[in-house]
Amino acid sequence: MNMPPSKEPYDGYCGTSYAAKMLGISVGTVQGLVEKGDLKAWKTQGGHRRISLQSIQDYQRRHNLAPASMMQGEDRLRVLVVEDDESTRLMLQTNFDQWGLPLDAVMYASAMEALLDMPSLQPQVLLTDLKMPNVDGFEFLKTLSTHNLFSNLAVVVMTGMSPEDVRAKGGLPDGVQMLQKPIDMDWLHGFFDALMSVRQINRRSRAQPA
Repeated sequence: MNMPPSKEPYDGYCGTSYAAKMLGISVGTVQGLVEKGDLKAWKTQGGHRRISLQSIQDYQRRHNLAPASMMQGEDRLRVLVVEDDESTRLMLQTNFDQWGLPLDAVMYASAMEALLDMPSLQPQVLLTDLKMPNVDGFEFLKTLSTHNLFSNLAVVVMTGMSPEDVRAKGGLPDGVQMLQKPIDMDWLHGFFDALMSVRQINRRSRAQPA
């Protein structure tokens, strides 16, 4: 499995989940806009839909829509969630909304879709399951670890597998956190709080004159 490079042409396009987040609408509505020709798109050989970012921005301007918060500034944490179980995705999104933290999360059921969108999304945090259909989390992380996006990415694996089973499958890349299912949301909340505190300290340090 190859990951797209972080340069054009891939930076000019995204998948339906990311487009939905940018526009603040459902994935189904995005698909409808594509069918009507309001958004420019095509499908990859693997059947994954790619949508032009320029056409999304044009649509926002035509309809006087403000850009999504994830496209603005450094103060918000960009989170990518890869989890094939819909109920888990919903639970995570519900908690994220309730916490009121300055983060923007995009949910994917497919690791391949997530890989295709990562150069556009430029996430700072990745939460991923390990046991998934087609491309599982082990292959996903192995592919991602060879890409330059991985060096600045905080990664948390969410799994029902035991540490022994994970090691038997080859283990995880260095620096990856492992969170057992059922997910401890208090731990995850604290993890995000700590990341945001470190980011705030780093921003203040950069802002100070030499």
